[in-house]
Amino acid sequence: MSANFDPTTTISSEFGIFGIPMTEAESRLVLLPVPWEVTTSYGAGASLGPKLIREASEQIDLFDFETGKAYEDGYHMLPFPEELRKKNDRFKQMAQEVITLRTDMSEDHARIDGLVKDVNAACHEMTAWVESECKRILSSGKLLGLVGGDHSTPLGSIRAVSEAHGGDIGVLHIDAHADLRKSYQGFTQSHASIMYNVMTDSKKPKKLVQVGIRDFCEEEKDFSDSRKDIKTFYDLALKQRLLKGDSWARVCKDILKELPKKVYISFDIDGLDPAFCPHTGTPVPGGLSVDQVFFLFSELAKSGRQIVGFDLNEVSSGGGDEESAEWDGNVGARVLYKLCGWSIVTNRKKTATRTSKATAKKSPRKTAKKKR
Repeated sequence: MSANFDPTTTISSEFGIFGIPMTEAESRLVLLPVPWEVTTSYGAGASLGPKLIREASEQIDLFDFETGKAYEDGYHMLPFPEELRKKNDRFKQMAQEVITLRTDMSEDHARIDGLVKDVNAACHEMTAWVESECKRILSSGKLLGLVGGDHSTPLGSIRAVSEAHGGDIGVLHIDAHADLRKSYQGFTQSHASIMYNVMTDSKKPKKLVQVGIRDFCEEEKDFSDSRKDIKTFYDLALKQRLLKGDSWARVCKDILKELPKKVYISFDIDGLDPAFCPHTGTPVPGGLSVDQVFFLFSELAKSGRQIVGFDLNEVSSGGGDEESAEWDGNVGARVLYKLCGWSIVTNRKKTATRTSKATAKKSPRKTAKKKR
């Protein structure tokens, strides 16, 4: 980190995510931007999510009341993959044609089937690219975060993290939607199918714990009920508990009971109340507050669990210009900052425990020097 870096002032995000001027090699945590929204079926603009978040990130004060100076370990967002963005634009047009044809009950099945085949192939290629990039990041000893994009984007990252930990991880899925459809509009890697794909994958995690779910079909409910490795905390049931006088702290305790020690967080921003993300692609009334989510993160850390990876998706412009979605970017950046901070803290504790007997003989990993 540059000796000229002042964490108390605003620094352009052009120098790095949150204005932190550190390279990938210098950073403990690496963020992979995935500008992809090919199968979105309602609002548009999720592919701009990584850009919206990065631009808003420079406004965040780096010192955090809960995670302290975790940023000193270094956060780095990789360059935007422009070729992937161009591919997204091309195949999204095809997917939108399919959706229009299906909505209009077209009988041109040959055209629909051909387009669906091409879109599915492109989505599989995106997933393969994400998995490859994530494996590279993990193999270098870095912590991993993915920034989408729609919620189809993290299949490759969850697969890579699960494989790295022998499948012994739990996915904490915060979302308005169950995302357990086998396919949607014919698209097998739809944003509505991400968790179905995760839990039927050959490298699936040990457990899926869903929180805030309030929009789902019968197929998804049946699939969830049929699996002992899926636990869904529906938003309606959570709200009923709170309205009857239960505490959010007790709810969080029940959520965490379902998770193993190693946790991957998959966060769709529409898991929040739409007041916090008005331009997200498929907003649903209800949901969590930012405070409730941040409290859940802190309780997860206090429980001794380790965040082994995460993704943040569906921060969107709503199809409008970037200025109109400034609030969405602001909220997204703050959620991302908490995810980064708690990832550092929960892994630092693990490292400290593992090396405590060796500290007298061996110096711990160096962190960035304080500049105050």
